[in-house]
Amino acid sequence: MARRTLSAHEHHHRDIQGGAARAAVFGFADGLVSNVSLIVGVAGANPAPGVVRLAGLAGLVAGAFSMASGEYASMRAQAELLEAELEMERVEIQRRPENERRELAAIYRSRGVEPGAADELATHMHRDPALALETHAREELGIDPDELGSPVQAAASSFAAFALGALIPLLPWFFASGGGAALVSVAVAALAAAGVGVVLARFTGRSPVRTAVRHLLLAAVAAGVTYLVGSLVGAGAGAVA
Repeated sequence: MARRTLSAHEHHHRDIQGGAARAAVFGFADGLVSNVSLIVGVAGANPAPGVVRLAGLAGLVAGAFSMASGEYASMRAQAELLEAELEMERVEIQRRPENERRELAAIYRSRGVEPGAADELATHMHRDPALALETHAREELGIDPDELGSPVQAAASSFAAFALGALIPLLPWFFASGGGAALVSVAVAALAAAGVGVVLARFTGRSPVRTAVRHLLLAAVAAGVTYLVGSLVGAGAGAVA
């Protein structure tokens, strides 16, 4: 009966700190918004359809590599920084175990644990150096030593997600041209942007409609501004010619 009661009240938290998942979400959204803006902006100048396709492909490839390299560099730097902090804690635990034990006990006391219980708990944690390091990492640094993130995984995820997002508004230009292709490109990008909002709302617990509208408006503003710029540049070039 006790087992059933416990099971009924069990709940699981989603892993929201993984570098790959974060990179995938932002990579897809970034690829979608940046490339639909680029495509619509170039289309606003009314060039040949091949120019729009070339611009969209260039935006996809360049953006995906830029996103992946940036994500790799960021995650790598973060991992190296955290590893350095962990090594510093490891050395301190080896050289000054009593000081570190008192420091851990003080942390527990600051969080409301009774002094005697805090000392006992800190002493227990320091009986095993590995457990002591893990505990100090969690309590002082707020990290899990076994979950520092993978730069390669985050970069690959970011690359694929950006490329997928950037491909969506580009696809219509392989089957159509002119204003029709531009309208379809904007329409599919709008649906994808709203879809990103709905997916994010499921993770955050926020209103799906509000989150979808927010992402849709962001994409619309970016595409609208670049289309206006492209139209003005195209008109200016035509006047000069």
